[in-house]
Amino acid sequence: MRLDKFISSQRGDLSRSAVKELCRKGLVTVNGTAVKKSDTRIDEHTDVIAVSGEVIGYREFVYIMLNKPQGVVCATKDRLSDTVLELIPPELRRGGLFPAGRLDKDTEGFVLITDDGDLAHKMLSPKSHVPKTYLVRTAYPTAPELVELFASGLTIDGGEVCMPAELTLSDDPYQCTLVLHEGKFHQVKRMFEACANKVTYLRRTRIGGLELDKSLPLGGCLEIVHKDVEKLLAR
Repeated sequence: MRLDKFISSQRGDLSRSAVKELCRKGLVTVNGTAVKKSDTRIDEHTDVIAVSGEVIGYREFVYIMLNKPQGVVCATKDRLSDTVLELIPPELRRGGLFPAGRLDKDTEGFVLITDDGDLAHKMLSPKSHVPKTYLVRTAYPTAPELVELFASGLTIDGGEVCMPAELTLSDDPYQCTLVLHEGKFHQVKRMFEACANKVTYLRRTRIGGLELDKSLPLGGCLEIVHKDVEKLLAR
């Protein structure tokens, strides 16, 4: 791979022209030796590449946990609103990133940002039934009988039948936890509306077996380490 292509693919804040200038200044090294030509061919798997002394490791794909705030849309581009990609810090940005799945504009919580299309397909495929967990606050107390109703497969507006879902009540009658195994349009809100209630606050707290980091602030993100990526597909 060309040196400038490698660095720009791993560091979204450095364009190829920026890499060329860094090479000219002697700030890019390959295996400890300064390289002046940005089109130098390197082995991305074995060579040690550094920019200003900072080693850049090769990652075929990137997986980012984002704690989405309200008012931000799950899209790569939007002419009216900020997108989740705009929240990614420069050091994690790279071409091809996209949100794997969506949350409503007014919903907070865990969104996966990645450039791994295969993993996103597996995670979002209806056949996979990857569970997604939500913290829900409602306008009215959640009736205990909804636990069994949600578990049996609730019918929502338009006659759509939902897959069985796990509803867990809390000591606060206005707050509960819901686990879904599918992703219908506005599903959580429509399920509660079908039961004469209304969602006032919604936050996704878990995808598969991976929980949103409790220390991650709204709008914050962190790179998911490789050993945790497989948890995203856990049932």
